Amino acid sequence: MKEEKVILVDQNDKPVGLMEKIEAHERALLHRAFSVFVLNDKNQVLLQQRAKSKYHSPLLWTNTCCSHQRPEETNVEAGKRRLKEEMGFEVELKELFHFIYKAPFDNGLTEHELDHVMIGRFDGEPKINPEEVESWKWMAIDDIKEDLQLNPEMYTVWFKIIFDEFYHHLESHKV
Repeated sequence: MKEEKVILVDQNDKPVGLMEKIEAHERALLHRAFSVFVLNDKNQVLLQQRAKSKYHSPLLWTNTCCSHQRPEETNVEAGKRRLKEEMGFEVELKELFHFIYKAPFDNGLTEHELDHVMIGRFDGEPKINPEEVESWKWMAIDDIKEDLQLNPEMYTVWFKIIFDEFYHHLESHKV
């Protein structure tokens, strides 16, 4: 299997090169990424539990999907591709905002991402890819906020950061 490359960027999201994903995470270099939040008509977020075979953060809960753009893709195209690959459905996505975060993992890798956060709407049942996703559930936004406080060890490091940004964005904008 060919190793995926990530797009290295500067603080303004200007591409400065490509690098193997693992090397970028080992060296904690800033790269472009995206996070997708899918909501249903009850305003619940579709969460996924990462597959137990994942090389980091296995079996932890996180947002609907997230990954890295390919050089030829727009942010929305990348989000739609990965949503289909992981969760088995397609929806229209809207980019809400982007921000930079840095999060180290226990295994020595570090996420240092300029993350483009997107939202979509879906009311069906996902057809998960078991190589990527162990399970899924719908959860109310305020319930997620509370559960992150009560059970932080159940969630990915990046989700805790991204959800906080997402929550504050929803508070200050009509989505």
